Amino acid sequence: MSIIDYFKPIPTMNAAEVRELLNRKDPSEYNLIDVRQPGEYERAHLPGARLMPVAELLSLAGTLDPNKPTLAY
Repeated sequence: MSIIDYFKPIPTMNAAEVRELLNRKDPSEYNLIDVRQPGEYERAHLPGARLMPVAELLSLAGTLDPNKPTLAY
């Protein structure tokens, strides 16, 4: 990753767009990560979401498939 990567725009989706994508695609086609705290994740999370708290993103990012789109919430 270079310094230029920090200035690239990140695409966003609203809730309806995410819902449509999750209904249309197989879960094996994307990375779905929940960046909240473990207690929040345990209370409720989207089916198939993987817990990756914000504080651990850098250390866990290498475990994501870079060839798949990643949705984070």
